[in-house]
Amino acid sequence: MSSPANTLNRKILSLAIPSIAANITTPLLALVDTAIVGHMGSELYIAAIAVGGVMFNMLYWLFSFLRAGTSGLSAQACGAGDNRVSTLVLRRSLIVAIGAGVMMVMLQQPVFRLFSWFLDAGTETTALASLYFHILIYGAPAVLGNYAMSGWFLGMQNSRMLLWVSLTINCVNILASLLLVYGLGWGIAGVATGSLTAQWVGFGAGFLFLRRYRLTSATFAEILRWGELKRFFSVNLDVMLRTVCLIAVTLWFTRAGSQQGPLILAVNTLLMQLFLLFSYMMDGFAFAGEALVGRFVGARNWISLRLCVRRLFMWGTIWAAFFTLLYLGGGEGFLGLLSDDTDVIGASREYFVWALTVPFAGFAAFAWDGVFIGATMTRGLLLSMLGAMATFFITYMLLYPTMGNHALWLAFILYLSMRGVLQTIIYRRHRWE
Repeated sequence: MSSPANTLNRKILSLAIPSIAANITTPLLALVDTAIVGHMGSELYIAAIAVGGVMFNMLYWLFSFLRAGTSGLSAQACGAGDNRVSTLVLRRSLIVAIGAGVMMVMLQQPVFRLFSWFLDAGTETTALASLYFHILIYGAPAVLGNYAMSGWFLGMQNSRMLLWVSLTINCVNILASLLLVYGLGWGIAGVATGSLTAQWVGFGAGFLFLRRYRLTSATFAEILRWGELKRFFSVNLDVMLRTVCLIAVTLWFTRAGSQQGPLILAVNTLLMQLFLLFSYMMDGFAFAGEALVGRFVGARNWISLRLCVRRLFMWGTIWAAFFTLLYLGGGEGFLGLLSDDTDVIGASREYFVWALTVPFAGFAAFAWDGVFIGATMTRGLLLSMLGAMATFFITYMLLYPTMGNHALWLAFILYLSMRGVLQTIIYRRHRWE
């Protein structure tokens, strides 16, 4: 007979592994688009895709709260066995997602002008990026709708649906883009249209998967009931503001690297790939934490909740140790796969030690993110991020004049660590009974 700890380990892995696989497939959309335009005969196409990709990343990142907020609320409803509330969460989230997506389409001209001014990519690149952006923006309702459905599936303890939707989107994107670019000769418009087609097909696939569940009917009056709507927006506003802080740190990290010249920018970009690889793994366990913690909070099962937190940190420690050893033994070889520029690889050795500290500095923040989202402790999520962001900027401003790029990396490591420290304090002060 399995112990509660072993049973919980299996539940964590059953949720985390499909989530990790889905996370890994997500960058394939941009990778496929880049690979296709990379054979179109001009570096301008690659630059345009890169600029357009940054625009959509910034735009959609702000609305990632639709996934996180929906997963916590639906997981709590699942734990309480309240199918009506979980259905209302889904419908409410989809209405907000589609409404926000339609607004993006309507405001596409001023949004593009703002992004193009900020990125300042040059006339020819901006013209091609404009064509790419103004086609792909029509997928905004589908993308945000998929965020809402992904969060809901996760809250219902079914991360496999996230993987199936991601695989559907990527397969359609590859086939449609290849057909439109090389079969019909549509160029960069074909790449954008292929991705657009994939986004809407993925949205349709999500709706088909929803048919596996018995959703209750609901009137608009129930969906828009002020008390529940207020909680929905309160949770999501905290997550959105937390995302703004995260974007600020990420943009400043990139900006600070670029101001030190193309060599340091290239070094930082390469080393950051080691962080991203680790984050894909830990995000899977954070997603598992969202689903299980939300379920235990909804069921008011505090014993299982505390056991779940301990197990999440056990897995986080294991993976932090694994990635540290992996980077220690093969990190430079991995950088060599990403670039054959000997100057960049050589310069990266000076800063490689910072990449080795990332797993242990950051795993607690990822684990706590899942716990806090599942428990809808989103105000604590925001406050810890504000403290961590302040730590990042203060450290950078004080030490950059004497430490240069080392100060930037130290600030980033302290930022990751401070998130975990502050969340630990907030969790321990929270009264669960």
